[in-house]
Amino acid sequence: MAPPIPLLAVRGSDGTSLLCGPPRCEQYSSFQRDSRPSRYLTFSRDGTLVGWCNGHSVSVVKCADGSVVSTFDLPKTALLEFSPLNNILVTWQPYTKTQDSPQGEANLQLWELQSGRLIKALYQKKVDSWCPKWSEDEKVCVRSVNNELHFYENNDFNSIANKLHMQKVSDFAASPGAQPCKVAIYVPGSKGAPSFVRLYQYPVLGGPGAALANKSFFKADKVMMQWNQKASAVLVTASTEVDKSGASYYGEQTLHYLGVNGETALVQLAKNGPIYDTAWSPNSSEFCVVYGFMPAKATVFNLKCEAVFDFGTGPRNAAYYSPQGHILVLAGFGNLRGKMEVWDVKKYKQVSMPEAPDATCFSWCPDGEHIVTATCAPRLRVSNGYKIWHYTGSVLQKHDVAKGAELWDVRWQPFLDGTFPERPIRYQAAPSELGSTQAAPKQAYRPPALRHLPAAPSSKLHEEEPPQNLQTGPGGEKSLSKTALKNQRKREAKKAAKLEAKPDPEPQSAPPPVSHSQSEAGSGSGDPETDKKIKNLNKKLRAIEELKEQQASGKVLQKNQVEKIQKEEQLLKELQALQVNL
Repeated sequence: MAPPIPLLAVRGSDGTSLLCGPPRCEQYSSFQRDSRPSRYLTFSRDGTLVGWCNGHSVSVVKCADGSVVSTFDLPKTALLEFSPLNNILVTWQPYTKTQDSPQGEANLQLWELQSGRLIKALYQKKVDSWCPKWSEDEKVCVRSVNNELHFYENNDFNSIANKLHMQKVSDFAASPGAQPCKVAIYVPGSKGAPSFVRLYQYPVLGGPGAALANKSFFKADKVMMQWNQKASAVLVTASTEVDKSGASYYGEQTLHYLGVNGETALVQLAKNGPIYDTAWSPNSSEFCVVYGFMPAKATVFNLKCEAVFDFGTGPRNAAYYSPQGHILVLAGFGNLRGKMEVWDVKKYKQVSMPEAPDATCFSWCPDGEHIVTATCAPRLRVSNGYKIWHYTGSVLQKHDVAKGAELWDVRWQPFLDGTFPERPIRYQAAPSELGSTQAAPKQAYRPPALRHLPAAPSSKLHEEEPPQNLQTGPGGEKSLSKTALKNQRKREAKKAAKLEAKPDPEPQSAPPPVSHSQSEAGSGSGDPETDKKIKNLNKKLRAIEELKEQQASGKVLQKNQVEKIQKEEQLLKELQALQVNL
């Protein structure tokens, strides 16, 4: 049986439409296009239903044939969501007060989808965490109410089955999947006490040993919590609005790991700077972090928070795993040029490097073969449109919206796990009439008068770090990348050549030069100026020894660090001359 063809929902100022594709997305004949501008659109979790609100009503239709399931007269609705089994539709509208109702209207409404009956109307003033979260079987539902969590069972919203009482619970994240239902809660610190995140398994919510895991930390104004698909671990990105050290305009971020088995850790990152993105692999055993001052690093970690593979540095601020988990895209959107690095995760081999300038939206197609990128308003109000790509870098379709119109959102129809099997990865670009947008290597500008001369070596503002495999080999040593192995062999050959070229010591010669370590142990010269010079030289030589040790362990050094090592012989001569004059 052939897999289904995913739909692409397109929402903009000229209306809402469903396209049938890829590779080319054409108008879906079973769906009657809504010409009114829609405020929000969403698919059900299994992709069988699609719902949207357009300022007049809320409509829900079946994706298979476009037939109407329900229509609700709710002109103020701004957000909507389906429960996991499509039994309930949740709608939210901004909270307002009027003279007739000084307490305001109940703005969070839960509807029985098939009959259109209102199940419950609740108050939800803040848009943050507006939607209740269900377990996959809809047996447990949880929502945040006045800094505590209320739990409901079997979609009975007239009685609260359980509560999580804790001071100032400001955020929570429910685990994906079926029972047992787990929840991660965040409590900000106050009066010198640290902030903390705790994991609980429903219905055990109270008592000293109720928490599955607990992680405390300072420097947190807000957090982002991400469960993996197997609900076995959570990543917590803690961030502050202001970096008191002044090192970053974007505040300060730290990354923490919590497992349901009680293990917790601070994820050690190899470069200072912001944490731009974190993404779990669909296999739930690895995660990728994009971090550090530009050019940013990207590293894959295992569940022990050990670095597995380092992608080096580059202009990127986002990471996207394919639904099957076999491909990883590292991209630089927003204030970056839109460069995308497509990687084979199993072989850690680069597949392609296309560019999508001005892209504000990125999404994997459920088939794991195609990608959509889009330029949407209000992030950018010019050059709005979308492109359909194959992951090998080929542009299969390009659509620009009409002049004066805006594109607001594009999203793929989701499918249940296992609908699309993993396919072998191709490295050759897929055929396309629009061709590819592989990023061509750029060269520094040279004036016309100098173009006939040989090109001088260009000096870069930042030395790029190459990708490196950090997995440990069978002997417990880190397996090095090809570049690191090549550099190691060069160092060993150079060292052997130096030993062979070293002349035999003469029987009677000048007093042997004292090493910098020996000179430090000896007495001073009596001349403060000479002693100061010797001390500074010894300090520089010690730093060079440390750099050589790092280089021998396989670490890629910066350009200025390599230049320091090259000055070692000159510094030794200066030290020897000072010691001879003592």
